Amino acid sequence: AYCYHGQTLLASDKCGEAIRSLQESEKYFAKAEALCKEYGETKGPGTTAKPSGHLFFRKLGSLIKNTLEKCQRENGFIYFQKVPAEAPQLELKANYGLVEPVPFEFPALNAHWTPETLAAFDLTKRPKDDTAKPKPEEEVKPLKEPDIKPQKDSGCQIS
Repeated sequence: AYCYHGQTLLASDKCGEAIRSLQESEKYFAKAEALCKEYGETKGPGTTAKPSGHLFFRKLGSLIKNTLEKCQRENGFIYFQKVPAEAPQLELKANYGLVEPVPFEFPALNAHWTPETLAAFDLTKRPKDDTAKPKPEEEVKPLKEPDIKPQKDSGCQIS
């Protein structure tokens, strides 16, 4: 964010603030790069991911470096602006490109849900005999199967 904010500041001729923003970006990028390399060297199931070798990460490093050099070069012979000690504040609230979120509101309760109705669902007041005892299984009486004699002329052939 500091890198892209620095580019925006440079475009609006605020070169000193752009340099400070890009220096802040370089600091955070170095910290992120160290964490990514440490993550890539850890043992475990996620070791196939190497965030430091990702295309975005590699391009961001060169973008920060090139933009910072450009800002310092242009500030040296065009703008002559002082670099502030503190990094400029980022605008964290986007005012373009995003849809405004709709606040969530719970629907109104139906008139049927009264405190008495809700109290009826109290499980601590259930009857003690609620545990259903398994009924003894009835004895299954064997059925007598009819005696079927195999017939040879059924029409079926086994090949």
